[in-house]
Parts: sequence; structure tokens; C-alpha cells
Amino acid sequence: MKIINSTQFDEVTSEGIVVVDFFANWCGPCKMLAPVLEEMADEYKQVKFVKVDVDQDVDLARRYGIQSIPNVIFFKDGKAVDQLVGFAGKDGVLEKLNPLL
Repeated sequence: MKIINSTQFDEVTSEGIVVVDFFANWCGPCKMLAPVLEEMADEYKQVKFVKVDVDQDVDLARRYGIQSIPNVIFFKDGKAVDQLVGFAGKDGVLEKLNPLL
């Protein structure tokens, strides 16, 4: 999955369905979630899956009120429409993603 920063964020999330994983390298649950999202990115080609490193992009994390990680925000056509906080596994991600498809 591609790691994006604040300069790319608005463009990347502006169109279609985008799943944004706010993470940090030191976060254990984030490391558990990463392969789940990688697998889903391969399965759901119509959805963009990207990551934002909260340590590198503090302003973007603040903009979306990220206080705990992992924190996955689901965007549709530029608008944040749902959110998943903490590790929930593939079923948890699908529960949020499926209504957007």
C-alpha cells in the first residue's frame, strides 16, 4: 500500500472509494492490520487503499481527529463517511467497506 502525505491526500481521496489507514511504525496492532489491508487491496481493485504515517504527518492526523491507532477512515468522493478505530480484522473492515461498494 502506498504511503501518502498531506500534499497528496486531498487529490487521492477526492474520487471514488478510498480506505485510509492512519498508522505508526511502532504500533503493534497497526502491524497486524497491515497484511489484512494489503490482501484487501489485491481483492478490491476498485477501491484505493493508502496509508498515512501519523508520526510523519501530524497535521493530517489532527485534521481527522486521530487520537488512537490503527484508525481507518473510509472516504467516498472526497468525504469521510465511516471510521474504524483499533484492530478489527478483515470482517471488521468489510463491515464498513461493503455498504460503500
